[in-house]
Amino acid sequence: MSASPRIAVMGAAGRMGRTLVAAAEQQADARLAAGIVAEGSSLVGADLGELAGLGKLGVVATTSLEKVADEFDVLIDFTNPATTLANLAFCAAHDKRIVIGTTGLDDAQLAELDGFRDRVAMVFAPNMSVGVNLTLNLLKTAAAALGDEGYDIEVIEAHHRHKVDAPSGTALKMGDVVAESLGRTLKEHGVFAREGQCGPRSEKEIGFATVRAGDIVGEHTVMFATEGERIEITHKASSRMTFARGAVRAARWVAEREAGRYDMQDVLGLN
Repeated sequence: MSASPRIAVMGAAGRMGRTLVAAAEQQADARLAAGIVAEGSSLVGADLGELAGLGKLGVVATTSLEKVADEFDVLIDFTNPATTLANLAFCAAHDKRIVIGTTGLDDAQLAELDGFRDRVAMVFAPNMSVGVNLTLNLLKTAAAALGDEGYDIEVIEAHHRHKVDAPSGTALKMGDVVAESLGRTLKEHGVFAREGQCGPRSEKEIGFATVRAGDIVGEHTVMFATEGERIEITHKASSRMTFARGAVRAARWVAEREAGRYDMQDVLGLN
C-alpha cells in the first residue's frame, strides 16, 4: 500500500467529522479521499474543504461507502455503534483498514467488533489523543505503586452537553487500566452511581463521576486519595483537533498493518 494512504471520513458533516477532514488535509503523508454524510443530507455534493473551512479541495460529500469503495484505503469512523459495526463489515468485504473512535458499545457490540479482528486491520481506541495515551501509562505506574496501599481511586470526567454515553469511553479505559494493574475488574469493583444512604466506600472500589455541560471538549482526572495526601493525574483537551490528529496518525500506521485489533498504545509504540 502507498505510504500516503487515502483516507475517508465517516460523518464528515458533523463537528468531529469536519475536524477530521481538516486534520487529514493538513497531513503531508496522507490524503483526504472521501467523506460520507447521512442519506438525504442537504450537504450531499458539497466540497469537504468548504465544509471544514479550508476552501475548495475537490473532494465532495457522498452518502455511502459503496460509492467511494475504490477511492480510499482507510476509513476513520467516530459515529455510533450500529454504524461502526456496519462499516466494519464493509471494510472486511472490501479489504479496507479502519480507525474507530466510536464509544458507547455494549458487551455484545464489543464482542461483534472483536469478531472482525482476523478479517480487518483496525485501530480501536476510546481516545486518539497522544496525551491521553501517555496518561494511561502514568496510571499503570501510579496504580501499581499506590492502589493497594490504602489509596481510594476515583475517576472524574467532564464533556459537552451533547455527548450521549456516560461514563466516557476514555474514563472507562482509565478505570480498566487501573483495575488491571491491581488485579481487579470494573465489573466487580466499579461504582458508577452514588445516591442517598449508600454507606461508606469499600476498600477496593473504583468510583466514577460524570459531568455534562456546555462545550467542554474532554477532561479526565484519576484521583488516588488517602489520609494526608491526594495525587491527581489529569488530562484536559481544549480542541477536537487533538483527537483528529491522533486518528490520522493511526490511519497512517494501520494502512501498513495486517488484519488485527490494535489500539493507540500500539500506534505510539507504548505496548
